[in-house]
Amino acid sequence: MTEIFSYTACRQLFQMFFAVLFFHVSEYVLAVTFHGRRNVSLRSLLISQKYLFAMLFSLMEYVTEIFFFPKLKEYWWISNLGLLMVLVGEIVRKMAIITAGRAFTHLIKIRHEESHELVTHGVFGFVRHPSYCGFLIWSVGTQIMLCNPISTIGFTIVVWHFFAERIVYEEYFLRQFFGSRYEEYARRVPSGVPFVK
Repeated sequence: MTEIFSYTACRQLFQMFFAVLFFHVSEYVLAVTFHGRRNVSLRSLLISQKYLFAMLFSLMEYVTEIFFFPKLKEYWWISNLGLLMVLVGEIVRKMAIITAGRAFTHLIKIRHEESHELVTHGVFGFVRHPSYCGFLIWSVGTQIMLCNPISTIGFTIVVWHFFAERIVYEEYFLRQFFGSRYEEYARRVPSGVPFVK
């Protein structure tokens, strides 16, 4: 039982708690800054039952493994790689939100609005969907940081699949809004999610 309260567990769980708290608070602050408080909801911040279930599952895996296989959590180079991924993913995603400004929304727009512009500069010059790329790196990084092998695989598959489908749906509307400008941009710049054109 003492292993659950070890230095390793305290550090890794604190990092996880802080990463999740910082991610969602900063998402909320940026969304309110660009769109106003009444236009922001939990739904728009991608907090869903599936997301909460995934986070709960990862914590259950962590506690189970640190109790039965505490040495599994002591691979500091793996944990630190995960922490680095969390930081990189956070930076990439927040750069995307700040660069897009009012054009960034958490929910896919199906009608063209005045504030909706095609952003191709900054981080969008390197990948078309830097916020998705950043979230993918961040979410998988949280599980590598915890040395959670099952959740690392699960998060990679589920988050990748979510964004692979979302990109197709979102780009359908982007092509309608921006026509040949978006086609040319999509040919030139990769999506930012592996194996998604």
